[in-house]
Amino acid sequence: MTALIELAGISKSFAGISVLRDISFDVCAGEVHALVGENGAGKSTLIKIMGGVHRADTGEIRVNGELMHFASPRASAASGIAVVHQELLLFPDLSVAENIFMGHAPRTGWGALDWPQMRRRARELLDRLQSHHIDVDARVGSLSVANRQRVEIARALSQDARVLIMDEPTASLVEEDVQQLLSIVRLLRDKGVGIVYVSHKLPEIFALADRVTVLRDGARVGTAPIGELDERKLVSMMVGRPIDQLFPKQATKIGAPLLELRDLGFGSVVRDVSLTLHAGEVLGIAGLIGSGRTELALTVFGITPATTGEILVDGKAVRIESPQQARDLGIAYVPEDRGLQGLVRPQSIQENISLTVLKSLATGTLIDHRKEEKLARDSIAKFGIRALGPRQIVRQLSGGNQQKVVLAKWLATEPRILIMDEPTRGIDVGAKSEIHALMSALAARGLGILMISSELPEVLGMSDRVLVMKNGTLVAEFDRAEASAEAVGAAMTLANNASNRSGEAA
Repeated sequence: MTALIELAGISKSFAGISVLRDISFDVCAGEVHALVGENGAGKSTLIKIMGGVHRADTGEIRVNGELMHFASPRASAASGIAVVHQELLLFPDLSVAENIFMGHAPRTGWGALDWPQMRRRARELLDRLQSHHIDVDARVGSLSVANRQRVEIARALSQDARVLIMDEPTASLVEEDVQQLLSIVRLLRDKGVGIVYVSHKLPEIFALADRVTVLRDGARVGTAPIGELDERKLVSMMVGRPIDQLFPKQATKIGAPLLELRDLGFGSVVRDVSLTLHAGEVLGIAGLIGSGRTELALTVFGITPATTGEILVDGKAVRIESPQQARDLGIAYVPEDRGLQGLVRPQSIQENISLTVLKSLATGTLIDHRKEEKLARDSIAKFGIRALGPRQIVRQLSGGNQQKVVLAKWLATEPRILIMDEPTRGIDVGAKSEIHALMSALAARGLGILMISSELPEVLGMSDRVLVMKNGTLVAEFDRAEASAEAVGAAMTLANNASNRSGEAA
C-alpha cells in the first residue's frame, strides 16, 4: 500500500517536559491505522502535529513522499489532511452549514457566498452520516454533544481529505449511531482514504483497524497488524500491566433513601419521573440520545428547575432552583461535557478544584492560597492526576486527567449524592478502571451515585439497579441480577415497549 503520510523521528516537548520521543508512524491509502494508548500517552500531541496545530521539535513529515513543514492547520488541510478533534472546534453561534464549510465555503461566480449550495451540500453530508434530523440552519450551540460531534465529522468530510484523522469520533454516540459511523469509515477506506483512528473503545479498534500503533508515556511501544493482537495483549501494551477488572464493582450495603423524585417534570423533556436513590447504591440510567437522561440530571441539580413534581432529600421535600442550593443539600454533578460545563480550562488545576469550596478557603474576603494549594495537591495525589503541579493550566492536561479534575472539584464539597453524566466518555481503559474503582469506593462509603451512561457495558457492570429512559420518562427498571444487554437494549430501542418498572424500593 502507498503511504499517504509518513512521520519519522518525531519528538516534542512543552516547558521542558518531553511528551513525544522519536515517534515513527505512517498511514497508507485505503487503510485504517488505529492509534491507541492511555490518556497522556501522546496521541493528541501526535495528531496535532499531523494537523498543523503543533510543530515537532525534531523529525520529518512526508506527504506522498514530499517533505512537508506544516506551519498551521490551514497548511495541513491544504495537503489533504483533515482532523476531527476530541474537543470539538465549532462556532456555537453559527449555523450547522456555516460550521461545516467554515474556511472553504462555496461561492458564486461573483465571489459571494453560495448559500443554497452550502445548505444543499451540508444536507448531503449529514445524510451520509445518518443525521437526517439535524437542521442545517440550526445554531450549533443549540445541539446536543452527539449532534455537535456529527457536525464536526461532516466538516472534515467536506474537505475531501485523503488522510482523515478521527480522535474519539464515537465518544458521545449510542450504539446505533456508532455502527452507522463505522460504516462510513469503511466506505471512506474502500475509496482509498487513509484513516488515523483514535479510540479508547477496543471493540471499535478490532472491528475497523488494519494496523495498530500503541503509544505509552510519549514513546511508541509497537505497531502490529490487527490480526496479531487480542484485547488482553493490546491492553497490556497500552498500560504496561494487565488489567484484570474493568468494572471493579464492590458489594455494598444499601442504606436509607437519600434522594427521591416523585412525578418530577420539566416542561416536555422530563415527564413524571419517580425514582429512589439509596445510600451506598449506584443507580444507572440508560437511554438513547434525546431520551431525557441529561435533562433529568439538570433538573435535579437546579440548572433547569422542576416545573412539576417533588424532590426529597433525606425524606424531606426540597425546592432546588440553583446549583448552589443543590450543592448545599449535598448534591454534586459531574456533567457530560467536561470542556464546556465542568471546567474553566484556561485556569489552573488549583483554581478549578477550589471553585466549589471557595468560602471554606477564605479568610475574610481573601482566598488562603496555601489552603487552596494543599487541597489541589491532596487531590492530585488522591485521584492520580498526571500533572506538573497544582498551577498547571487544565487545558494542557489529557482528557482523562481533566475528568479527574472535575471529579476532584465536586468531591471537595463532600457530597452525599453524586450525579455522574457519562463519567468515562473519551477516557482510556486504564483511567476507566480507576474511575470505576473510585465510584465503587465512594458507594461503599455511603454515597448514592446516579450514573448516566451511553455505554451499556458500563451501565451493566457498575449499577446496582438500572433504569431506562425514553421520551423523557422512565419506561423500565431492572435489578442487577436481571439486567442484561439484550433486555436493557430492547427497553431503550423498542418503539412501544411496555413499562417494566417494578416500583421503587423502600
